[in-house]
Amino acid sequence: MEGFLLNCNKEFMDKYILAIDAGTTSSRAIIFNKNAEVIEIAQYEFNQFFPKEGWVEHDAVEIWNTQLKAIKDVVNKSKIDPNQIDSIGITNQRETTIIWDKQTGKPVYNAIVWQDRRTASFCDELIEKNKTSLIQQKTGLVIDAYFSGTKIKWILDSNQELREKANDNKLLFGTVDTWLIWNLTNGKSHITDPSNASRTLLYNIKDDKWDKDLLDLFDVPENILPNVVDSSSVSTNIDKEILGVEITISGIAGDQQAALFGQLCINEGDIKNTYGTGCFCMMNTGENFVMSKNKMLSTIAWRINGEITYALEGSVFVAGALIQWLRDQLGIIKSSPEVEELAKTVIDNGGLTFVPALSGLAAPYWDPYVQGTIFGITRGTENGHIARAALESIALRTRDIVIEMEKDAGIKFKDLKVDGGASNNNLLMQIQANLLSTNVVRPKTTETTALGVAFLAGLATGFWKDISDLKKLWIEDMSFNPDSNFNSNDIIELWQDRINKLLKVNE
Repeated sequence: MEGFLLNCNKEFMDKYILAIDAGTTSSRAIIFNKNAEVIEIAQYEFNQFFPKEGWVEHDAVEIWNTQLKAIKDVVNKSKIDPNQIDSIGITNQRETTIIWDKQTGKPVYNAIVWQDRRTASFCDELIEKNKTSLIQQKTGLVIDAYFSGTKIKWILDSNQELREKANDNKLLFGTVDTWLIWNLTNGKSHITDPSNASRTLLYNIKDDKWDKDLLDLFDVPENILPNVVDSSSVSTNIDKEILGVEITISGIAGDQQAALFGQLCINEGDIKNTYGTGCFCMMNTGENFVMSKNKMLSTIAWRINGEITYALEGSVFVAGALIQWLRDQLGIIKSSPEVEELAKTVIDNGGLTFVPALSGLAAPYWDPYVQGTIFGITRGTENGHIARAALESIALRTRDIVIEMEKDAGIKFKDLKVDGGASNNNLLMQIQANLLSTNVVRPKTTETTALGVAFLAGLATGFWKDISDLKKLWIEDMSFNPDSNFNSNDIIELWQDRINKLLKVNE
């Protein structure tokens, strides 16, 4: 028996997990080994389209083409045989909405991105019709243009022919995970998982199924929706033409839920924050569907073996995107990492408060009409002050969320696990620790989104035996402890005063 186990371990040591990380600005593919180490990465950016103010679109075909290129390139660069890939996990930008023709496979409209605000007026109508409570009780979500349901309705309403084709079972809807799986399987599988389904405004997260009342409310025919499978399960196989061999797809999760799992926040009260294009803070609430009283989102974290784990989430639409704005629009840095050094050229923010509402304000304010604002500019304001205030704004928006999340869950968290590209900014992480008055912990592997879905995929196939196997693989890189000399109260008070003024202007 002992010899058999040794052979099994050796078999898996020679195998790998391929994680597909379909982000908001790029398509990535990452190969992990049995020790959860990154073997190789391939990444390709794709275009962002802004047809009108508040509109954000992607070319769904470009997403597929760049993702396919990343998949093939990461295998070639790693020099592993495709037969050595145990399984594939797919994680994705959530809420982004794609509708395509079932026969031709061609999208009927550009992908409408989660950041898009074009349906804000329809959301206002729903609120005026007193649908807020109904939707929150069924979906755990607030009514906002952020989610997929209003985007689906907008596309179908934009063209009567599309509406008729949808009713005639000729169209398919999917978030990016579903779109990629449909293409990877050559149209054989039209599936998603509960973590993605729960972000559509159409999915009842108590009953774990598409909800007829919600479908009627948003005028969405059920036939266009994907089947919902476990987040960790042997669900389908990619077409042999992709890599020359069929490979199991056994992990599917929205990017923030995947990051929660990748950080091994598997116990009730565990919390993580991802610093990506946006900032997404999530707390595991276990088997409890916690209905937020503080404008947080209740969502499905994952479903494994038919058992649902729930989470609370707070979203900041603009985080890393703010640093990109400093680079691309304001031109005060040439690359995103430079913002840390620029912010260090000054000792404080110079009296500035930066409200990063470039795409409205999400939790806990949920005001799609607020615009980005810098308060406190004087003749003495330097680029360094702007950079530092920008970093502080990301940390302050995270603090807004964590405080409300603790109230909802009735849990005081111990520390904040962090990941995402901007978590590598040591100054930002120290500011975050100071403003939260708690430890901020960064893992050695910050690719936690991809790692999380790799974990989900590997658990389903036996690549990793169980959660205890995974716990051995999470390694701390650095812990940022609050600086007792840092005067966070002044920054917080000024932030609260100024953001309240901004919200009043919009009333």
